[in-house]
Amino acid sequence: MSRKSLFGLAAMIALSGCGSAYISSTVTRSDANVRVVDLSPEIVLIANSAAYAPRSLPSAFSNIAGPGGQPRGAGALPDQVYLPEDRPAALEVRLPPDPEPGPYRIGTGDVLLLATPQGETTAEELAGVIAAQNRRQGYTVQDDGTIAIPDVGRIMVGGRTLQDAEDAVFEALIAARIDPSFSVEVAEFNSQRVSVGGAVGEPGIVPVTLTPLFLDQVIASAGGVETGDEYAVVRIYRDGILYQVPVSELFSDRGLQRTRLIDGDSIFVDTEFNLDRAQGYFEEQIQRADFTRRARADALDELQIEIALQRNALADIRDNFRSSLDLGAVAQDHVYVVGEVSQPGRFPLPFGNTASLADALLENGGVAPQTGNPSHIYVLRGSPDPHEFGAITAYRLNARNAANFVLATRLELRPNDVIFVAEQPVTRWSRVVNQITPAIVNLGIGAAGE
Repeated sequence: MSRKSLFGLAAMIALSGCGSAYISSTVTRSDANVRVVDLSPEIVLIANSAAYAPRSLPSAFSNIAGPGGQPRGAGALPDQVYLPEDRPAALEVRLPPDPEPGPYRIGTGDVLLLATPQGETTAEELAGVIAAQNRRQGYTVQDDGTIAIPDVGRIMVGGRTLQDAEDAVFEALIAARIDPSFSVEVAEFNSQRVSVGGAVGEPGIVPVTLTPLFLDQVIASAGGVETGDEYAVVRIYRDGILYQVPVSELFSDRGLQRTRLIDGDSIFVDTEFNLDRAQGYFEEQIQRADFTRRARADALDELQIEIALQRNALADIRDNFRSSLDLGAVAQDHVYVVGEVSQPGRFPLPFGNTASLADALLENGGVAPQTGNPSHIYVLRGSPDPHEFGAITAYRLNARNAANFVLATRLELRPNDVIFVAEQPVTRWSRVVNQITPAIVNLGIGAAGE
């Protein structure tokens, strides 16, 4: 037999054996234990109906740091020491010094009005301030002493007089390139107040405004004195000192009525007669209030420490869980991705949630663009029924039509599902040729050498 004939015979033998030269994984419909089902919206609903409860994260991931019970309080306060006396004593007039408060200074809580006439060009630029003729927009002074004007920003007006506030607003409008035609007014006086209580018709708070505030005005605004006791007295508490004006002399002396009051004054119409005891009473009330305040502050400090400790403990538990998870010491459900994908491997199912076929595929790099067959993407799921041991349902996704990939985003995965992407036919033949080519070449070389 010639060399050429021997070479041809060897090539035929090699090609005839190509079926056993290369073996690739496939999903065979003829297998009795495998049921291949093409994915559709209805099939996705059936597949998702399989019972599954995702594993839960430890409670440390949902707990928040907080107190285990009520914060510690101040406890019961001791009984009051100063009580009403039974016998009257001589009443004397003790007036506070005449104050010189100066012009009104804007404070926290005051409401300022910015008013401006309508203009033809730039007047509309001040949004929220200048939009109609004689429009008046109120702005409350915040705790940092500023007001916030849209398109202009925050302007510091706290502690300033009206003139100084107008200058500050003027400069801000100039910086924002807005026509500064406006006026500033105080619409609500909330930062400076005088309290009035005791034997009056309506105890309450009287604001200090631009005009001086006098003693008779405060008492009148509170409904007047409601006592006929000859020892009734008006107490004025200012800067830790207690002053007094007997009611019997107050309404007969114009000068006493025009006693000027300032921010922080406390007025109390009292039927007690002893100034020293009254001052002691005021001081005791202040001390009791200060004790309660300090006790609350201490309780808040303790609460902050307790919360910080709990927050650190929760952080340690979470860090330990993550470390254990990284080391594989925590049970977790997985899905396995094989076949013609960019990165075959194991995909962990999330805690407390479900994952879709699209999640697992894209997490592992997706279908291999050169070798994968997008029309044969399978989700292999074993039957949970013991009577169907070995039975497998193969859900096939035909992603050759990209619109079908929407089904991949809706198909929920279950623990131990296997995602398999088949190879393209040309890939199979290419691999067969790559395997038999060295054998043919070696035969040719051997035949040529004879």
